[in-house]
Amino acid sequence: MGFGQSKLSLLSIVQMNIGFFGLQFSFGLQQSNMGPIYSYLGASEAAMPLLWLAGPMTGLIVQPLVGALSDRTISRLGRRTPYFLVGAVICSLGLLAMPYSRTLWIAATLLWILDAANNITMEPYRAYVGDRLNASQRPIGFLTQSAFTGLAQTLAYLAPSILVFWGMDANAVDANHVPNITRAAFLIGAVLSLTTILWSALSVRELPPSQEQIAKMRRTPLSLRGTIDDICSAFIEMPPTMRQLALAMLCQWYAMFCYWQFITFAVARTLHNTADPSSPGFRDAALATGQLGGFYNFVAFGAAFIMVPITRRCGARAVHAFCMVAAGAAMLIIPGIETKALLFVPMIGIGIGWASLMGNPYVMLVDSIPPERTGVYMGIFNMFIVVPMLIESLTMPLLYNRILGGDPRHVLCLSGMLMLAAAAATMRISGQPRGAKLP
Repeated sequence: MGFGQSKLSLLSIVQMNIGFFGLQFSFGLQQSNMGPIYSYLGASEAAMPLLWLAGPMTGLIVQPLVGALSDRTISRLGRRTPYFLVGAVICSLGLLAMPYSRTLWIAATLLWILDAANNITMEPYRAYVGDRLNASQRPIGFLTQSAFTGLAQTLAYLAPSILVFWGMDANAVDANHVPNITRAAFLIGAVLSLTTILWSALSVRELPPSQEQIAKMRRTPLSLRGTIDDICSAFIEMPPTMRQLALAMLCQWYAMFCYWQFITFAVARTLHNTADPSSPGFRDAALATGQLGGFYNFVAFGAAFIMVPITRRCGARAVHAFCMVAAGAAMLIIPGIETKALLFVPMIGIGIGWASLMGNPYVMLVDSIPPERTGVYMGIFNMFIVVPMLIESLTMPLLYNRILGGDPRHVLCLSGMLMLAAAAATMRISGQPRGAKLP
């Protein structure tokens, strides 16, 4: 059972995941605003993937290290809590500074800091849920995280539109063309990132390990070499289910990274026939993207709860494959839609896919890994997310003009095909027809 888990009430499960709301609000602000911010500061569309390298690179380096360290950390606050509290503080400072960037290199540097902080927080947070809940409650714990992801990113994407509704001028910009509503949204995110994680850490404390477990951790004290050795041995001993998830993760996360980077530019083309970031049409497309993103994340919020009984009946593998088909079909039809109202229809498929991405792979994974190594394996599993993003960042600049014709709508079509490939790869995972079901 791990570190003495006992069943928690639904309220406690919600409270322990409130911090995930603040963390995902930060990610939502990045997904919906970094492309436009880079454009305001002079970046070209083809350079976007390289400017987004911060996320995959910091995830690749930070999460496995932090995961391995948190497995063997002994402190008065617990194993995981010190890491996600430090990450939350740095994240809040990064969010405060980002919209005041005066040059492209400052914005890119701040994104590296912000993503490193988010990754310091993310991995221990997932491990904390795995530690705190017993096997029967882990699926609802991870799907609650998925629901909070949907809710947080709904509000993050809609924040600029809400601020306009409350009276702020959508066209008021600073000397670097960054809208005032963007700066206000990042300020809100900075407050939420810190306060929600503090709430979770204080309301549902980590369970202390037993004396036997403490003695075992002290036999392998914290060190960089020991941490790297732990990561290497975990790779060698990786459970089969985890290995089989790799291909599906490659396809689906390459696709999602493409989608986040190019959706604003695709909408600007289809709705306003513009690629000029200084034009009112582009700013309107950025607002529209926020509204569409808010809608699909709201769909994800509801879909995550609806998936619980469906996954119990059908298994996480089949449900996840269906959701990837829904997201893939949605991405394929977006480029052919030329009215804003109709664009909300494919967002239903994107939302269903996003809800599954943030929950079902972890349902398939969590029971196959040893409890005492949850941190290191969660960190390694995050590499299955960031490596596809890294590959996308390095390959898309080569593909964008030569293969995809310099058209962001073609990038969305590629994303849709990759989502369908992810569905096929998911169904090839063996050993999951019953193990992936909820207890």
